[in-house]
Amino acid sequence: MTQQDFKKIFDQHFDAIRSYIYYRSGNSELATDIAQDTFMRLWEKQMKLENHKVLGLLYKIAGNLFVDRYRREKLELDYKNRFEFRFKENTPEDQLQYKELKERYEVALVKMPEKQRTVFLMSRKDELKYHEIAERLELSVKAVEKRMKHALAFLKDELLVSK
Repeated sequence: MTQQDFKKIFDQHFDAIRSYIYYRSGNSELATDIAQDTFMRLWEKQMKLENHKVLGLLYKIAGNLFVDRYRREKLELDYKNRFEFRFKENTPEDQLQYKELKERYEVALVKMPEKQRTVFLMSRKDELKYHEIAERLELSVKAVEKRMKHALAFLKDELLVSK
């Protein structure tokens, strides 16, 4: 699929896909996000499509993305509802220890080799799975696993040594 073909499909069908998801969710931001993700999937697949099958495929992808998002949010909500918070009053000593640990963590991140830090932050901050990180960095999953292993070992050493 050429870029021009994709742009034509995008221009013709984006509003219809966004409206479809909006009708299902009632959330315009979610509808826009899922519509964009739908077209990203279509572009990533680089499939040869017949014009009369494109719209059906777009609706199928959008519907699947919506259901996936709904299931993930439901799972998160169920987990949060089951998770019981027990707050205790933090003592000034607890707060100081937390602050010191956080500072050591931030220093350790700066000292960490770039390749390890990149994989670590993509996993922990962006919450990407190893295979997603591997795709984005054009690495094998094993390479991502190895970098993560070294990143965790590095943090452990830095945080324990700094104590």
